[in-house]
Amino acid sequence: MSSTATDVVRLLTVKGETLAVAESLTGGLVAAEITSVPGASKVFRGSVTAYATDLKQELLSVDAALLAVRGAVDPQVAAQMAAGVRKALGTDWGIATTGVAGPEPQDGQAVGTVFVAVDGPRRADSGSAGGGKVEALRLNGDREEIRRESVRSVLALLLKELAGEQTGNERAQDTERNGGF
Repeated sequence: MSSTATDVVRLLTVKGETLAVAESLTGGLVAAEITSVPGASKVFRGSVTAYATDLKQELLSVDAALLAVRGAVDPQVAAQMAAGVRKALGTDWGIATTGVAGPEPQDGQAVGTVFVAVDGPRRADSGSAGGGKVEALRLNGDREEIRRESVRSVLALLLKELAGEQTGNERAQDTERNGGF
């Protein structure tokens, strides 16, 4: 279990919010990382591992025309996966990974091309943009290294979005109320 996953579960718990995960190249590693944290069941609703392109459309409502034109390794696909899993599983937050771990290129994209996305609540009162965020990654290494770095990156992106919604003082107070969790 990573400290990032622990921080994600802690912040979601403090906020009383929930999370769902949509994965492609990571094949369930993001969900495994989150569920390795004690107490994750308070915030984690579930995941969809849509490894096959057609499942991204069928299970996560990714636009079929987008998939046909751009392929599965695309920033808009990642964004739609995160929004789709959030809606499908009824959560406050959705995160997604899509990319090429290798050994061969896919959809015209080089090995190491990865997109991670977060979709969350829009909060006019917090000053947070909310909604969706996508990061493009160009990763080096072998298949396992690319997959592990994709997990780390999507959790870091989510943590950044979660932490950006609270001031430092609110976080300190919440941590004290929750027994330093």
